[in-house]
Amino acid sequence: MVAKLRGILHQKKIGQTGTLDPDAEGVLPVCLGRGTKLCDMLTDKDKVYEAELLLGIETDTQDLSGTVLERHPVTVGENEVFEAVMSFLGTYKQIPPMYSAIKVDGRKLYDLARAGQVVERKPRTVTIHDIDILEMKLPFVRMRIHCSKGTYIRTLCHDIGEKLGCYGCMSSLLRTRVSFFDVSTSISLDKVSEYMKEGRIDSFIIPIDRIFETMPAFYDDGKNDKLLTNGNQFPPNGKIIFGEVRVYKENGTFVGIYQYDSKKNVYSPVKIFYDPTEE
Repeated sequence: MVAKLRGILHQKKIGQTGTLDPDAEGVLPVCLGRGTKLCDMLTDKDKVYEAELLLGIETDTQDLSGTVLERHPVTVGENEVFEAVMSFLGTYKQIPPMYSAIKVDGRKLYDLARAGQVVERKPRTVTIHDIDILEMKLPFVRMRIHCSKGTYIRTLCHDIGEKLGCYGCMSSLLRTRVSFFDVSTSISLDKVSEYMKEGRIDSFIIPIDRIFETMPAFYDDGKNDKLLTNGNQFPPNGKIIFGEVRVYKENGTFVGIYQYDSKKNVYSPVKIFYDPTEE
């Protein structure tokens, strides 16, 4: 996706905020230029998915793209499935799948898996904030899942099937939300290309400071212009907002995120996005 967007947008500096499996679809926030500084901040956000679980089949990738390892009859009823699904609400220890981009001793797990190797993976704590069962036509179960960063939905499907004793794998996945980025307001790669040709792409690019719109804003009165231009600490000059704030120069240019330090009575930079060459 990043490679294709570089060609379409003629932009070298592009970063994505969380990979999708090859068979998955949905929201992928992509950062451009100075916005690439947001990548690590957006990767940490909660996500919402719509997934379909297929009971009775176990695969090596934990989804339908993999090799079938075992097939089991599905004799459980809807109530048992409901209870098993809901038992994963909250925090639980999830073992990452072998087919994942996690590195062990400097090598990605999926490279090891493709070489026929299976290595021990340490369980990682993930949080399932909410699960809604949208449809149940056994052996298929369609769910909406709101989860923390680092959650593998195909592993959740595998774990649900394992708990039921009939195994299971993920048969489809749609990521519908990342932070406030929603699938309903996302645009496809084809649309990006179309809007670029029409000269309308700027209207679909979200300004960096919009990501922090729930954070209080601090507008400087011009006295700290040089300090802000250089990304330095600056005194509040009587205007104190505790915690993290988005800081703007007197002319309205967004500088970055700062935090008030009460001991030093200054605002210290947390993340600077301002580039004086672009003003």
